[in-house]
Amino acid sequence: MKFKSNYIVPIGADGIHILNTGDWRTQRPVLNEEKCTRCGICFMYCPVNSIEKHDKKFIISYDYCKGCGICSHECPSKAIDMIPEEGK
Repeated sequence: MKFKSNYIVPIGADGIHILNTGDWRTQRPVLNEEKCTRCGICFMYCPVNSIEKHDKKFIISYDYCKGCGICSHECPSKAIDMIPEEGK
């Protein structure tokens, strides 16, 4: 693959667009906002930064989430459940 510049691009890049790396996920994290204490531990532990903070709420971006379950495992209030992806 040839790139238009001499810069090294990150894994998941095709030289022009960043690819959605969450496409091969078999399970997805689902946040229960009633149980969430907004402690931010899920945000800190996510290895791909798929959890974002917006207006004192945490939102999971599924474009890059790989479904590893670390957020669910580390959540002290058990507010994140791992649900199987449909069709996979």
